[in-house]
Amino acid sequence: MFALAFMKTYYLLKIKGKAKIPDYVQMRDDQFTLLAYFRLDRPEKSLTRIGLGEKEGEILSILEKMQFGKVQQIEL
Repeated sequence: MFALAFMKTYYLLKIKGKAKIPDYVQMRDDQFTLLAYFRLDRPEKSLTRIGLGEKEGEILSILEKMQFGKVQQIEL
């Protein structure tokens, strides 16, 4: 129960690219403010910038299972 006090809610949106435009991800907070917008194949710099670099593996595993165009709520 103590760990739940430090968990934050985030929303992920996986966006399918077309032709030469790559796939992207939007990461938003509980107020739906855009925190990060990054290429699906290059998340490192953006996640480190918002302080979630250590959670990169967990976030990528969630993104692998997600469908394009769907919003996913996560707790980190």
